[in-house]
Amino acid sequence: MPDVDHVTVLLEEAVEALIWRPEGIYVDATFGRGGHSRAILARLSAAGRLVALDRDPAAIAAGRADPVLNQDRRFSLCARRFSELKTVLAQCAAPHIDGLLLDLGVSSPQIEEAGRGFSFRADGPLDMRMDPNSGQSAAQWLAEAPECEIGEVIADYGEERFAKQIARALVAARARAPISTTGQLAAIVAQAVRTREPGQDPATRTFQAVRIFVNQELAELSLVLEAAMSVLNPGGRLVVISFHSLEDRMVKRFISSHVRGAPLHPRLRGLPLPAFRPQLAVLGKPLRPSAAEVAANPRARSAMLRVAERLAQERA
Repeated sequence: MPDVDHVTVLLEEAVEALIWRPEGIYVDATFGRGGHSRAILARLSAAGRLVALDRDPAAIAAGRADPVLNQDRRFSLCARRFSELKTVLAQCAAPHIDGLLLDLGVSSPQIEEAGRGFSFRADGPLDMRMDPNSGQSAAQWLAEAPECEIGEVIADYGEERFAKQIARALVAARARAPISTTGQLAAIVAQAVRTREPGQDPATRTFQAVRIFVNQELAELSLVLEAAMSVLNPGGRLVVISFHSLEDRMVKRFISSHVRGAPLHPRLRGLPLPAFRPQLAVLGKPLRPSAAEVAANPRARSAMLRVAERLAQERA
């Protein structure tokens, strides 16, 4: 099957915010199909370097098949997770960097290829793994997970108000036959969810929740954000594009905790504590795609771009 074109969201805005030293070292931690990476390389000097990561073997294969990228000595592409950022940088002899870009969520090729199991729009195997060679598939998890766990995942990661009803329906359905395709999952959810916001498929929140859980996306995001604090040089930029509220909330709270300090437990208030020293500064207001970009690429409509700068101080 030919690769599906992926339209990079907030391309110019993200790269403009990221690159402040053309001779610096940068990381594109979500290579995808290389849209951001190509734009970053175009802004780097001959002395600059770009390390790109992706956990999806299809994305890695596409990047390694690109003759332009492969001939650029400033560019390295690694098949790794977010949580392996520090290991990758150590192997690349680049323990500290000048910018980190995270473009979260799933790409168009992942959504459009029915065999990956990310979408309910075309029937296919219920997989949903970003790395199909690692971990449990969505079908395997749904076949074994207790009803209470399924309900919690759908409620917490999908923010689905009908989570209990959906979990009950899934457990009843799997007792009759394995839930092995995206079409089956979507149909079961549609029967359990009788009302939904206009224009939204009943299965949207459940598919999001299962995908996030299977890939441990929020745990990976938490780990890479923490790693950023130890690898970013003073002045280094953290640039994050998120596509749903759970991701954006996590990014917003993380940045805020390093700008203003984490909220204190009530019992600690009033006690003498070491003075808090900000480690990050927010750069600009959060950005959303323009009306023109959303019109050209409707999948951009929920994107949010946040940017922070690492302040100069001793690392822990």
